[in-house]
Amino acid sequence: MLAKILILAILGCLLPSLAVVWEEASGAPQARPTTTGPIITDTAEPVPPGSLQIQPSWQVGLVQGNFSGSWQGRSAGGDFICLTIPVQFTYGLAPNLEIKLMAPYVHNWAGNVNQPGPRGERGADFGGLGDINLFAKYQLLAETAIRPTVSGVLGFNFPTGRHVRLNPGNLGTDNLGGGTYGLTLGVNLSKWVKPLYLYANLWYSLALQTRQHPEHQALTPLITSLHEQDQINFNLAAEWVLTPRWVLLLEFYSIWEVGPLLARPHEPPGALLGILPGIECILSPRWSCALGVALDLAGKNTEFKYTPVFTVLLSF
Repeated sequence: MLAKILILAILGCLLPSLAVVWEEASGAPQARPTTTGPIITDTAEPVPPGSLQIQPSWQVGLVQGNFSGSWQGRSAGGDFICLTIPVQFTYGLAPNLEIKLMAPYVHNWAGNVNQPGPRGERGADFGGLGDINLFAKYQLLAETAIRPTVSGVLGFNFPTGRHVRLNPGNLGTDNLGGGTYGLTLGVNLSKWVKPLYLYANLWYSLALQTRQHPEHQALTPLITSLHEQDQINFNLAAEWVLTPRWVLLLEFYSIWEVGPLLARPHEPPGALLGILPGIECILSPRWSCALGVALDLAGKNTEFKYTPVFTVLLSF
């Protein structure tokens, strides 16, 4: 399975080079059509100055199990579901510069757990505000016939999600955030090659502090390890424009945890790789939506789940 994932990643890396060859043979690219954009992978072009985009999403994570440290799947120890409703506000602050605020609502459910709580609890649920993220994206290079759009990304994670004084009887459902401030630096690429729009992200998220999970909560997959380690995100996406209204979407996403630069790690690093097939519907230049399913395919020291996602993009 891991070999198949690596082959997909290599093919994804080669795809932009093949696209450039195709484009040089066919002349200058045409104007980019309107799309919703990838669901996980970030775009490279900032929104125009003075423009506002609001994008709510509904993500239902159905936990299937855990990946061990040797990349083997094992039972999750119960039935776990995570509903995340992030709302993104993107504003064009200046030419080639946008800012983005993302605030999520998170609700967790646990049922039929193998190891009950201190009073015999076998099920629980809890919801509230998750961690808030603030990003700035600046376009460094504009797209040409042989060069992709290149943008730099600066992001901050604020630990607004509940992460302390957790109730053991809630079976981990009341853990809604990573519990630490984080800094993200990254590069985004995009290229329009009719009929494909290609994207790539490479981000490094720096943990400014770490925390150790309480022992009584270590076995639930709802206890997130966000920013327990530094993280490298490598994502690829391709949109295939079928008609002015319909667009097919395919994404490859990966998260690689590495030893934090500013602290000693409390837990072994994890990794997660997956794909997201989807479809977009462009209702108008200002209103579009997308539907997809994120499928975690391989990983270590983390949970794996299938996550249907529906998102709506409103532009003003």
